[in-house]
Amino acid sequence: MSTDLSYTTIAGEIPTSGISPVFYEIQRSRFLSYVIHAEDEEEARAWLLGVKKEHFEARHVPYAMVFGARSERQRSSDDGEPGGTAGSPILEAIKARDITNAAVAVVRYFGGIKLGAGGLIRAYAHAAGLGLDAAAKIRMTPLHTLYVLIDYDLLAAAERYIRETGVQTEETSYADAVTLTLLIPTSDIELHQRALSDLTAGRARYKLGEQKYVAVALT
Repeated sequence: MSTDLSYTTIAGEIPTSGISPVFYEIQRSRFLSYVIHAEDEEEARAWLLGVKKEHFEARHVPYAMVFGARSERQRSSDDGEPGGTAGSPILEAIKARDITNAAVAVVRYFGGIKLGAGGLIRAYAHAAGLGLDAAAKIRMTPLHTLYVLIDYDLLAAAERYIRETGVQTEETSYADAVTLTLLIPTSDIELHQRALSDLTAGRARYKLGEQKYVAVALT
């Protein structure tokens, strides 16, 4: 996956840890919405098989899945419902919320009353949206690791700078010198290097590490 874009995804899945699937009923048809975070189609399809096995009596389990920081890989299936009435509305519900690396399956138990094409589209879109809105979400942001080596007499000042600027950090190591591990957006690296160099009178040394995604919980 490209590491130059932030994206929003699902944290975990619904249902989990005793949380029930999101339930929606209309005209006696019952719709159960399942949502999961998945890194690729293989993972999502393995999960989907489990949902279908659990609900083997259900007439339809349409689904949609989206992958990639740019949502460039998309799949959907009506699973026996009339063409375009189930998988596509579920997919649009995911895209409308700008979510990726996620899959949604909506289990339908037919209630004996036909909903018509328009009714099915609205019902599947609504059920998928309910599940997505109930799921916890995280924002994945690409950050660069910046190692800052300083002498012990500069540690208090450096830690104060980190607190005041809100820079994210990882574990600090202590040896002959202190190594601070900062997580910084690529565009801000030079800014922080200049500030720390000024703070330490040029005594800070730097090593640029890897770029990786860091999760931030969304409320």
